[in-house]
Amino acid sequence: MDKMKIGYEVILALAAEMTLDQAIHSFALERLDRLIDEALAAGDEQSFYELVQKRNELHT
Repeated sequence: MDKMKIGYEVILALAAEMTLDQAIHSFALERLDRLIDEALAAGDEQSFYELVQKRNELHT
């Protein structure tokens, strides 16, 4: 019985970690999208390309 409880707790911990990782990843992508939009609006070509590169690295 204790082994089942430990296994269940491990699965819950992994699920929580995966959920948190996905939330952090989504937040980072949304933040980069906003910064890319701002760079475009400001006509800042260098920042735009740097941010797009970071987004592409994060997305893969």
